Amino acid sequence: MPKFAEAPETARRVLSTMWTVRRFEEAVDEMFARGMLYGTMHLSIGQEASATGACLALSDTDVITSTHRGHGHCIAKGADLGRMMAELLARDSGYCRGRGGSMHIADVSKGNLGANGIVAGGIPIAAGAALAQKMQGTGNVAMCFFGDGATNEGAFHEAINLASIWDLPVVFVCENNHYGMSMSIAESANVERIADRSAAYNIAGVTVDGNDVQAVYDAATEAVERARAGQGPTLVEAVTYRWKGHSKSDQNLYRTREEIEEWRARDPIVAFEQAVLEAGTLTEDDLKAVRDEVRDAVRDAVRTGQAGPPSSADLLGAVYAPSDVDDRSPAGEREDATIRTQGTGPVAAAAGTREEAEAP
Repeated sequence: MPKFAEAPETARRVLSTMWTVRRFEEAVDEMFARGMLYGTMHLSIGQEASATGACLALSDTDVITSTHRGHGHCIAKGADLGRMMAELLARDSGYCRGRGGSMHIADVSKGNLGANGIVAGGIPIAAGAALAQKMQGTGNVAMCFFGDGATNEGAFHEAINLASIWDLPVVFVCENNHYGMSMSIAESANVERIADRSAAYNIAGVTVDGNDVQAVYDAATEAVERARAGQGPTLVEAVTYRWKGHSKSDQNLYRTREEIEEWRARDPIVAFEQAVLEAGTLTEDDLKAVRDEVRDAVRDAVRTGQAGPPSSADLLGAVYAPSDVDDRSPAGEREDATIRTQGTGPVAAAAGTREEAEAP
């Protein structure tokens, strides 16, 4: 495996990605505190190495499914920061036209099949995407991100079982940050390592330090190569930690300040910068240049997002795909269907007619 810390251009790319995730989330954290963002959000500050290392193992045509804590996955898979920020700011120029917010960003052009607000919701989607790749013979791999809390959901077990039976080209990446909301993994699973659950489905399983970007990349690369070779799925457990609460409403009453500080001392970005300096690959000036470039990029994204037009009041346009069904129906049936679709409530009134609601 290539050693990131020993290759200047690769080291810059890795640092740039991790710093971008960190600075982007710090920016949205501040914007949320100032009342500029809608809904809620779930930050992955402290977990940057897992998303960066895993996505670096993928090709541009491979696909991922993400989670409610998905900013890092989105950025690591090549998303446009301006469109991400516009989505969080409820702008029509956002990835989902400002309707999805933090938990529902998708960019199929980059292979990101979407974040998901449902715990474990993306796992069966990844299995389905992997099945599609296998049936089409594309040679592509699906990578699925989820947290430790998702491993006690039925969707986790059902999807892995199916992927195992059919030898699907999918890599299951559990970002074990120790807490499913406020529930410690030590209290919710009676296994030493989540990756040990792979044995029940006769697939490969490995546990790595999720704060070591090189270790995550190495494990993910082996898993991707195994999947591409038709040898089935792998369960990769990346042990990491989120510095912030579960969401913006979390008061962090279930863990100690000492525990948080202990993990902050294991900052994955600082650790990689130290490795790069020790290898003599980059200088302090080089590291500062990367940080400055990221800072400017995130500031530009904020300006771009704020400049976008407000999200449209056309609510149904994001629900119904354009179809020729109405064209094949008698006029009377089309009129009745339109009336049924419109309804009489405030949402229907805001949406207008079915024809007006069609997505452009």
